[in-house]
Amino acid sequence: MKGGSSKADTKKADSRLAVKKPTKKEAKAAKDPNKPKRPPSAFFVFMEDFRKEFKKKHPSNKSVAAVGKAGGTEWKSLSEEEKAPFAATAAKRKKEYELKMEAYNKKLAGGADDDEESDKSKSEVHDEDEDGSGEEEEDDD
Repeated sequence: MKGGSSKADTKKADSRLAVKKPTKKEAKAAKDPNKPKRPPSAFFVFMEDFRKEFKKKHPSNKSVAAVGKAGGTEWKSLSEEEKAPFAATAAKRKKEYELKMEAYNKKLAGGADDDEESDKSKSEVHDEDEDGSGEEEEDDD
């Protein structure tokens, strides 16, 4: 039976025709570094303060997991009234984030129309003014 090798041949042909999916590294490279970071949740606002206190009480502890575990336990034990200030801070940061995202999206929608000079470095723009290419220096009476 010589027909048994046809399965191997079709696998090779299928692999050549398959569309290559982007790897995780390639997908991450597409992120815009100018995009605003998402705001922290109430828990992470709480953890900012908790980490400082925990490190004061336990200066020899270097384990991130231990800090996270202790913070999670502490967060679960808090009442809704005790969590309220952290939730308010998180809500405030979320509003700020939404404003930043709105400005970011407007900038993206505007594209290169408004950013004609942004391609030049500040030193290049400054050099053009000193070279006499500006209209301000032409008044020599």
